[in-house]
Parts: sequence; structure tokens; C-alpha cells
Amino acid sequence: MEKFWTYFPLIQQQLDETRLLIIEKVNSRNKEIKQALVELTNSGGKLLRPAFFFIFTQMGNADQQDRQQLIKIAASLEILHMATLIHDDIIDDSPLRRGTQTIQSRYGKDIAVYTGDLLFTEFFDLLADTMKNSKYLQVNAHSMKRLLLGELDQMHTRYNQNITITDYLRSVNGKTAELFSLSCLEGAHFGHASKEIEQLARRIGRHIGIAFQVYDDILDYTATTETLQKPTIEDIAQGVYTLPLIFTLQEHPALLAPYLNKKEQLTAEEAAEVASIVQQLDGVEKAKEFADLMTEKARQDIAKLPKSTSRKQLQKLTELLLVRKY
Repeated sequence: MEKFWTYFPLIQQQLDETRLLIIEKVNSRNKEIKQALVELTNSGGKLLRPAFFFIFTQMGNADQQDRQQLIKIAASLEILHMATLIHDDIIDDSPLRRGTQTIQSRYGKDIAVYTGDLLFTEFFDLLADTMKNSKYLQVNAHSMKRLLLGELDQMHTRYNQNITITDYLRSVNGKTAELFSLSCLEGAHFGHASKEIEQLARRIGRHIGIAFQVYDDILDYTATTETLQKPTIEDIAQGVYTLPLIFTLQEHPALLAPYLNKKEQLTAEEAAEVASIVQQLDGVEKAKEFADLMTEKARQDIAKLPKSTSRKQLQKLTELLLVRKY
């Protein structure tokens, strides 16, 4: 993480302050919850959403008086993200997150549920402190609703071999792209940028979020557990059919049906066979082409922003995040 952020010295201090505030906010009387939250905060997250937020704040005329408000808003974005990660791990029964044991795996589902709920309360506490008279209090509430609806959409399509690309994108737009879009939009708004930059920020964040999720889904088929820092082909076993598999299902449903019909009884070896079929029949390649298209849309909108150091930072962060090796 430190090496990653050496490319962005202009926002490094703000990210450090954001992390310190998060650690302060996750303090709890319950020792297990406190320990779990501190471990999650320090387990290697790159604070990507706060990073996009801070880059866009530089595109307006925010001054030093706004600094503490901006730190709190950035922390609220990361805390909301952390809460969704914890609840995702509970639903998926995931043993690893960022290369370490998940909270639900180490402390049990009860502690994990309460930990996620506590983070949601801290998220709203920060909003109340920074957005009392702002329409963005409602904007955040709507974004949180869309996040949860995205998760519900994904649950609704589990083990569904008739899942469409539209179904998949509906879920991704909620659970991943929404928070990237909100981070960029709020950075532009609270950095006092123009309305034109706000509109571009919202769109850039959404395209980056979609591409980010598709690339992550591709890695489930191409990376090792050590590289991914969580079990590979976990989505297939959980009945979460992502874009590489959906592309293959559309053209070869009969080939995959004997495996996918097993649902929860699908073995690890069979899931690996499904992943191999998806790669051989170009499901991964087609998903990569789709992610590349979303990345290019983000690049085109970034190019429309005024020339500045912050635009260069945004271009560099987007390239580092979305141009991956497989």
C-alpha cells in the first residue's frame, strides 16, 4: 500500500489523516469488535474511494477551513465500504479478506453482524456532523439504499443459469459502482468545483466502478489465492455468476448445465473445471473487452476535465487501478 501511494504525494497526508480518524471512530467498548475493526482498518485497504474523493476536491476552490469536513466525509465513504465488506463476507461465508481471516470467520457471524451494524451507525454519525444543511445527506441515504439493493439483486440471481448481462450490471451498478460514483461526485461538490465537473465526476466514478468490479470478477478465474488474497473461484461455488461465466453461459448453456445444476453440491474440483471451460471458450477475454470499454469511457471523460495536476493524478490512479495483468 505504501508503494502504491508514493505515486500520489499530494493526497498522501489527507489519506493518513483519514485512516487515523477511522481508527478513532471504530473504537468500541466491546473488545472483540474493537480488535476486529482495527485489524480490518489496518489490513491493507488502499482507501481507494477516499483517494478519488480527495483528487476531485482539488478540482474546485476548497480552502484550509474545509479540511476537517473533507477528512470526515472521506472517512464516511471508507467506513460505509468497510461495512459492506463485512456483510458480504457473512453472506458469502468467506474465510479470507485482504489475505487475512475475515471477521465472521475469526469471531463468528454474531460479532461480524454487530460490527457491520456499528460501522453503519458511524457512517451516519459522520454524515450528521458534516452535512446537516446539505442535500447530500439525502444523496448518501439514496446511495446506501442502492448499495443494499445491488446486494439483494445479486442474491436474487444466485444459481440462476438464465442470468443476463443486464441483471449482472444492475447488481454491479449498486454494490460497487455506486460508491465510486458517490466518492467522485462528493469530492467535486465539497471541493466547490463547477456543476460540469460534478456531472463528469459522477459518470467517471460509475465507469471506473463497473470496470473495477469486472476486472475483479475476471481475477476470480485467472489469479491464484495468494495473488487474490482470498479463495479463487469462490463466486462459482456460491452461485454468484459474474460476467466471464455469463458470456460463456449465453453461448454454451448445455456444456455448463451438468456442473451448475449441482448448485451447492458443486465440488471444488468441478468449480475449477467450470473456470477452465470459461477461459477456454473466451468468457474471460470477452469480459476483459467489456471492462476495457468501461475504462476507455472513464478515460474519455477524464480528458474533458480542465488540465491540472489533479487531472494527471486521476489519470494515473485510473491506470494503476484498471490496467491489470492476467
